[in-house]
Amino acid sequence: MHSSKLVRHMPLLACLSLATLLFWWQPARELSATLVAMAYLGVCLHLWQHHRQAVPPHETTSSALLIAYASQGGQAKELAERSADQLRGAGVATSVLPLNGLSPEALHDHRRVLFIVSTYGEGEAPENAARFERQLLNQVRNLSHLEYAVLALGDRQYNHFCGFGRRLDTRLRELGALSLFDRLEADRGDAGVLRHWQQQLAHVGGNSDFTDWQPAPYQRWRLDLREWLNPGSQGAPAFHLGLSAVDGRHNWRAGDIAEVGPRHSLAEMDALLRRLGHDPQASIDQLTLADALSTRRLPDDEAALLGLDIDGLLALPLLPHREYSIASVPADGQLQLLVREARHADGRLGIGSGWLCRHAVIGNELDLRVRSNPGFHGPAADTPMILIGNGTGLAGLRAHLRERAGTPASMNWLVFGERSAQHDQFFRDELQAWLISGHLQRLDLAFSRDQPGKIYVQHLLRDAADELRRWIDEGAALYICGSLEGMGREVQQILAGVLGDQQLQQLTEQGRYKRDLY
Repeated sequence: MHSSKLVRHMPLLACLSLATLLFWWQPARELSATLVAMAYLGVCLHLWQHHRQAVPPHETTSSALLIAYASQGGQAKELAERSADQLRGAGVATSVLPLNGLSPEALHDHRRVLFIVSTYGEGEAPENAARFERQLLNQVRNLSHLEYAVLALGDRQYNHFCGFGRRLDTRLRELGALSLFDRLEADRGDAGVLRHWQQQLAHVGGNSDFTDWQPAPYQRWRLDLREWLNPGSQGAPAFHLGLSAVDGRHNWRAGDIAEVGPRHSLAEMDALLRRLGHDPQASIDQLTLADALSTRRLPDDEAALLGLDIDGLLALPLLPHREYSIASVPADGQLQLLVREARHADGRLGIGSGWLCRHAVIGNELDLRVRSNPGFHGPAADTPMILIGNGTGLAGLRAHLRERAGTPASMNWLVFGERSAQHDQFFRDELQAWLISGHLQRLDLAFSRDQPGKIYVQHLLRDAADELRRWIDEGAALYICGSLEGMGREVQQILAGVLGDQQLQQLTEQGRYKRDLY
């Protein structure tokens, strides 16, 4: 038994032990002593029942992640099983259930639940989910212990696109559950949305090693710029990258995502192939063998590659794509990214950030495709905008500010957090110029390591509560970009405290509260 639980149960255990001792110690003929012992045991049982009722529900929740699906034609079930396989591959204990095998009351037994749900006809729940929805509408118990996410499947030719998924998301929020990330909606199995879902599963599972379910072809982009933004920082190096399309002009909107096809270091592939007894420069479809192997997922144990011929090496699965918020607009003439180096526990560079920040050669071509992300597209130009983020999350917010710079008189307020003002003021000159020109009406910066008591963006929002409410009352939209752990959760709690759960839910339904968290 866990030590904290043992301490909590000690009075009860002592009570039961003493009752048992009294019962058996006395001779059977001493009826009075026996009755006393039995009465004492009855008191202990009463205390036990009272204790069981007093234990908070979240203390008994399962640590396993549950994936619940609602499927009419089988697609949601297939995606639920694929999702479970990816999470199990990352070491996450995962179970799968159809919604008709789950009751709303059973949600109290789980800490994290992912819902993959189809919509039938004009907004109806599939047959195996209708009963669950009726019961959920009558649910009154708070679900604030629950973290969840929704992948909604639908068809935009219907008026109530993803109607069931939207109602499910709304009801869970009303009951106090915390969404891990904003609802994803896939129109007829949209491959881009499903790839985005896989990336979110990677964040949940803490492992970006997976296989794309529906890969799409990359385009060729040239790496033109790599600028180190934070030399001397306590944090990992962050880089401003600029790329140009080799195959002509590509369009995107603020909020869209760059999906990058990463590669291993060519020097490392060269050395690996030589150890395996292969010629790294062998020609493979106009590529060298080292080039071809650099795009493949490699096993953790190099010994697993011993004895493989070239065909066996090339049969290894491709590396999964990596997602990055685009930090620019097409009018800038470049697709720009803000990428921070990531490292594994053993010090090895992450594959995606290692490729972009270290190994890719300036002037050479990269594999990249642009994915539309309508769930984070901006509001109308005359809608005031409050942009909140930390770290490299500034990328997606910067794109919105650059997009709105093309429309005079837009109202914008940026709240941004990093480690130190001296080393981590990304795009300092640009932000200050926007503040002076009036493109930014307000700029609040939190540098957590510049004072003994750490200050984060959520503290700035709390201190500006009156101004925040005024902006919201005047029609502002809230956009948040950055890390889910820490910033994302804390900001959610502050906003709920300042605005109230009901108003935050209304903003979500109106499309005025959007998050891009990872």
